[in-house]
Amino acid sequence: LCLFILGIDFKIKTVELQGKKIKLQIWDTAGQERFHTITTSYYRGAMGIMLVYDITNAKSFENISKWLRNIDEHANEDVERMLLGNKCDMEDKRVVPKARGEQIAREHGIRFFETSAKANINIEKAFLTLAEDILRKTPVKEPNSENVDISSGGGVTGWKSKCC
Repeated sequence: LCLFILGIDFKIKTVELQGKKIKLQIWDTAGQERFHTITTSYYRGAMGIMLVYDITNAKSFENISKWLRNIDEHANEDVERMLLGNKCDMEDKRVVPKARGEQIAREHGIRFFETSAKANINIEKAFLTLAEDILRKTPVKEPNSENVDISSGGGVTGWKSKCC
């Protein structure tokens, strides 16, 4: 399931954790400044946020501090955050050392992974780890419930797409 409107990519990914089906609702703005107003409204309902920078692009890494400040200002204080350095398959073009990503993650008390969407390195691990961290914080409403929805509360209710 996916939706692409106004340059924002929306996907739903279902994973299974601890015998429960977890529905992840994923909104990807690619950090574009023109979506700043939209993203700050989604921070309020988010249970988890992945910040992704490109290890071959110093500017994308420099923007991480700004995005972390935005999260601090607009998200719930218990939101799970994660930092991902993407394109780790392009070591020959690396401009952001892994140690810099690890350092900023350590300073903010968040998890860090280097990933490659192209080579599928640590992608599943990152999503599962974030989902596990959220699930650990989420109170169980019904002891016999088999499904837990940890999708963003800031989304548009009942909005569905059959595009992908």
